[in-house]
Amino acid sequence: MSVAIALDGPAGAGKSSIAKRAAKALDFIYVDTGALYRTIGLAATRKGVEPIPSIEVEKLLSEITVDLTFNEKGEQIVLLDGEDVSGLIRTPEASMMASKISAVPSVRAYLLDLQRNMAKSHNVIMDGRDIGTVVLPDAKVKIFLTASPEARAQRRYKELCEKGMDVKYEDILNDVITRDYNDSHRETAPLKPAEGCVMVDTTELDFEQSVEKIISVIKENI
Repeated sequence: MSVAIALDGPAGAGKSSIAKRAAKALDFIYVDTGALYRTIGLAATRKGVEPIPSIEVEKLLSEITVDLTFNEKGEQIVLLDGEDVSGLIRTPEASMMASKISAVPSVRAYLLDLQRNMAKSHNVIMDGRDIGTVVLPDAKVKIFLTASPEARAQRRYKELCEKGMDVKYEDILNDVITRDYNDSHRETAPLKPAEGCVMVDTTELDFEQSVEKIISVIKENI
């Protein structure tokens, strides 16, 4: 029987990079659900569809295909209509669009089966906003990973600067605060700690310490 680990938390908490490293250490499959919403957001942007409940969104979902696959290194690849968009969905603009599109009930329903089927067929660490509360409420281990807005913005700023992107810390901090509010106040599957989850705050931890903490929590609970 497969084992599912649900890792939730706000934007910029380091869920993806930490979960990816932990999954490799534990020989689990890492599933980045945020990438799925970013991908639908990219599709909406390309077609000029507003990220609100509408006939246009329903039509968009009927016209696209979103798939997850993995390369020889076990790294997740996200496909939009067969196109690898893994690199195109990592901009601040894509992040904000993902926050908006993820509030649309039909979008969440569209992706729900895809996410659950991954957990049924693999040992997974799945990260997102509502994994422990909605997607995998029966996950073996539920973790809520967080850090202060300032710490999360600083980490994101450093990451984007290292990629050569021209960004301002203040803009990223404002985006983090805005997304926190949007994610926690949306009507559909708002961001919140799942019942029975383990809270992990990484504000004062570096990346390696954060990874060690998550692996420790998982090992203690499976």
